[in-house]
Amino acid sequence: MARRHPSTAAQRVPWVSRMIADRGTYGLVRDLSRQADASRQTLYAWAEQGRWALEAAFTPAAPASSTPTELSRQVLTLLVETHPAARGIQAALRELTGQRVSLGAISAIVREAEQRALAVRATLAPPTARRIALDELYGNDRRGAYLHIVDTLSHALWAAEGPLAVDADSWTLVLWAAQDRGLRWHATSSDGGGAMATALGVVDPDGQHGRDVWHVLHLGAQVQGRLDRRVVQLSQQTAAVERQAARVAAGRRPRGQRPRTDVAAHAAEVAQATAVATGVRYLSDVLRELLEVVVVAADGRLLDEAARGREMDALLALLAELAATAPTSQRAQVQRLHRHLRIARPGLLAFVPALDAVQQEAARAIGADGVDLLAWAWARRAILGPDPDDLLAQLPATWRPAARRLLIAWASALRASSAVENWHSILRPHLAVHRTLSPGLLALLMVWHNHRVFTRGARAGFSPLQLSGITDAPTDWLVALGYPPAPAPANLTACPTTTPSPAAWPLAA
Repeated sequence: MARRHPSTAAQRVPWVSRMIADRGTYGLVRDLSRQADASRQTLYAWAEQGRWALEAAFTPAAPASSTPTELSRQVLTLLVETHPAARGIQAALRELTGQRVSLGAISAIVREAEQRALAVRATLAPPTARRIALDELYGNDRRGAYLHIVDTLSHALWAAEGPLAVDADSWTLVLWAAQDRGLRWHATSSDGGGAMATALGVVDPDGQHGRDVWHVLHLGAQVQGRLDRRVVQLSQQTAAVERQAARVAAGRRPRGQRPRTDVAAHAAEVAQATAVATGVRYLSDVLRELLEVVVVAADGRLLDEAARGREMDALLALLAELAATAPTSQRAQVQRLHRHLRIARPGLLAFVPALDAVQQEAARAIGADGVDLLAWAWARRAILGPDPDDLLAQLPATWRPAARRLLIAWASALRASSAVENWHSILRPHLAVHRTLSPGLLALLMVWHNHRVFTRGARAGFSPLQLSGITDAPTDWLVALGYPPAPAPANLTACPTTTPSPAAWPLAA
């Protein structure tokens, strides 16, 4: 055990004062060491303590530490808005507020909030049946994924589980758990994954389960790009083939290991590859038109489900014929597109029967010509006005109830799962930082996302839960977790709260 120096505090003060004031003076430390009967190391340690005491005496007082509620708000806001790790939160609090918060205190705050979020999630359900999108987000090791169910109209998140195995059993359990919490749906959309399709067949065998059209169109664009690159590649070889043919005509040997000297055969190959690429491009354009919400034939009439089915069957037949006549270098790509479309065909047109029912009801009220006129106006809504009320104001008063129902049906037709993709773009930065998201952290992010208010776009001013029909949902996600509301700044007045209505946002109807 180290022996303490027998001097008193009053004796050390003049020694330390000289060490600080006369620092650098030759022989000072030697003389003080003899006078105090202390080692040089002890004198240097005392001098360092004295400097710390002087700095503390003249340093401005640190701001008062936050209350526990304020600290919790600061920690949780940093966690979800800037997605840092615990050490990042600690550094941000120290730099921004002067608070020195331990990692244990930060972890305790996050754990408590996660438990509250899990309790909130257990009771979260919309009051009406919704249209939902399903998808999974794989983790960093690809051994598991996070399974999500998102409302396609309001973007509310109804389920977030994981990491789980991506199989039919996992999806079945997630769907059953969502049903137990009160979630009901009348249409679903996904990217066509086998696990999701199997689970939906078990949980909701008679439901409307559609395919995301943009995934299919994206695959078509990929195939088209490869076909076009092959055409460009063959076209760039034309000059070399002509030079080789000229050498042969001049009586010289062609160059290269596999020289091509037949100009006519090469031109025929280029023409055939160009024809295949052009044919696929034309069929892709037809497919894009068939997958629109409103499809008008050349005679001005709307295409119903049966007509769209016939057109889709004809498109698949033409694509199969094109694959059979395609060159070997292009055949595999065309066959891949044909196989994908053939498998996806039922889901791609799953949204059409519901539209047919509304269109037939509208035809009984305003006539088939009236429905065709609305379809013409819908196709030109960017010119006539994107707001349905602008279109309705130009119609006879007796048409407006049926026309409104038809316009709302067209606007809310479920063809894509982009809502869940948007949620994944929000979740990916958190996954990159934390590597693995615990169920509690997923629930915490879920509560934050569902209560935050959109600041722009058609949903501006409302939160996802409000747009889902839960009009009394707080717009402060921390209040939803049970934390007191933050005090309003003294120089700001409180903004009046609003609740959504079909008139304010028609798609919520």
